[in-house]
Amino acid sequence: MSLDITRGGLLVALAIFGVIIYELRTVLDFVGIELPLIPYMAAVFALAGVTIWFITLKGGWRLEPDGDESA
Repeated sequence: MSLDITRGGLLVALAIFGVIIYELRTVLDFVGIELPLIPYMAAVFALAGVTIWFITLKGGWRLEPDGDESA
């Protein structure tokens, strides 16, 4: 299976994922379950690092589109 990922797409996906997790943390805080911020931030950065490492192992970034040559 080939997964074609651009850097911008990855950054947007990580930003959306990070915001969703942060909002879940906020809801849990409202309910009464307090979670510290530092482990949350460390987990988001670790997820970003693992994702970039995985993409590098699978062949790297797509730099130019294939087959879209201009006349």
